[in-house]
Amino acid sequence: MPVKVYALSTCPYCRMARKYLDENGVPYDVVEVDLLEGDEKSAAIEEVRAVSGGTSFPVIVVGEEVIVGFNKKRMKELLDL
Repeated sequence: MPVKVYALSTCPYCRMARKYLDENGVPYDVVEVDLLEGDEKSAAIEEVRAVSGGTSFPVIVVGEEVIVGFNKKRMKELLDL
């Protein structure tokens, strides 16, 4: 099941979410939104709004499910950990 993380490089909750995925050997793609520039950054922000309804971080997409914020319990459920 594909996992995608929208994160900010300065966000402690984003770091915790990525660390949790790493510790559990879960492969994922990450978009560090604040490190993008111009149109690429605008497109990423619009993508975050489209999937999560806002601009809170991290946004973790597991298959079709969306988790906003670092919710270890929900991540564990969706990823079958």
